[in-house]
Amino acid sequence: MPRSTAEKRAAFRELHLAGCFVIPNPWDAGSARYLEHAGFQAIASTSSGFAWSTARPDNGVTRELVLAHLRTLVEATDLPVNADFESGFGETPKDVAESVKLAVATGVAGLSIEDTTGDANEPLFPLDEAVARMKAARRAIDETGGDTLLVGRAENFFAGVPDLDDAIRRLQAYAEAGADCLYAPGIQSEAQIRAVVAAVAPKPVNVLIGATSPFTLQALASLGVRRVSVGGALARSAWGGFMHAAQALAEGRFDGFDGAASGATLNGLFRQGE
Repeated sequence: MPRSTAEKRAAFRELHLAGCFVIPNPWDAGSARYLEHAGFQAIASTSSGFAWSTARPDNGVTRELVLAHLRTLVEATDLPVNADFESGFGETPKDVAESVKLAVATGVAGLSIEDTTGDANEPLFPLDEAVARMKAARRAIDETGGDTLLVGRAENFFAGVPDLDDAIRRLQAYAEAGADCLYAPGIQSEAQIRAVVAAVAPKPVNVLIGATSPFTLQALASLGVRRVSVGGALARSAWGGFMHAAQALAEGRFDGFDGAASGATLNGLFRQGE
């Protein structure tokens, strides 16, 4: 029998209590189903991967499209799904709360809220405003039952404000505001990771590994990291293979199909889930 939403959320919370796990990021139903087949314990959406699949840039997709996408992922797999919910799709904390309730209703087991404004001149919300938005997300989750995991994201390193001390202040404030898990995408060094883990302990920390890295999962676990996501890296890898093969075709060659999955393998995989 498929797991219920409550069971998925309980399993997802359990994953954050000890150890270190990889939470890969599919961009459609097929990639989500494959990751379940590959043995992962949870998955997370990727705003960039999904946006590219709709011929839009990252952060260029409407709330309605994102909510429909989340429902697609939740329905495609028995795994808990964490939503990359960008900045909460709302100008005010009240708007964020409304959006979060809609996201929870899709059946996701967790969701993340960023502190980016979309304004290149002032890329991050002032801390008090960012905290108000996080508190609104927390209240919205609590009002729907409270079992959806809330992830607070400090976007300093992605927003062109690579200030570790400020990122830590933000993460600590988000933890105080009710975030269950903390995330500063873009930190890379062992020292940065150790600093973030220590600053928000005992709450779990997510680290992004979006490219070839000297770290192993075991090494990240030894630093106290609880979960590792890959953002749009799997989608970019798929696009890389597609672009390579398409360019070869444009040049009159067919060698770009080397390494392609077989139709029989894919049919067999997806036939199992019918």
